[in-house]
Amino acid sequence: MKNTGIWIDIDNAYIVSIENENETFKTVSSNIEHYKAHGGSGTKLKGGPQDVIQDSKYLEREKQQLKLYFKDIASQINETNALVLFGPADTNEKFSKELHKHYNSLSTKIKGVEKADSMTENQVKAWVRDYFKSN
Repeated sequence: MKNTGIWIDIDNAYIVSIENENETFKTVSSNIEHYKAHGGSGTKLKGGPQDVIQDSKYLEREKQQLKLYFKDIASQINETNALVLFGPADTNEKFSKELHKHYNSLSTKIKGVEKADSMTENQVKAWVRDYFKSN
């Protein structure tokens, strides 16, 4: 029986797999560019032109990068029997939705999608161990 826990945020995913007391730990980086909205070239006039075009281009690019990131993670966990996703913000929920949409065999193995703060590698390992012990 192979249990896998993934702590995931927009930058990294920490994949912990436990099989017969053996633990493996992998890090997958997202390579997602972080976009900082700057003032743009809006005019001082109320209702003047704004730079909105960049945002939609960026969001589309981010969506594609997220897809690749999720695909990379999914390819590394296809041998698992049980899966828990956890992390801050909503990347874990987005990943869960992506699994339901495109990776049906993996989505059936999801045992939980949990909120969790930033953690060290050891905290992630302990969290996953504890999760599967108690569930």
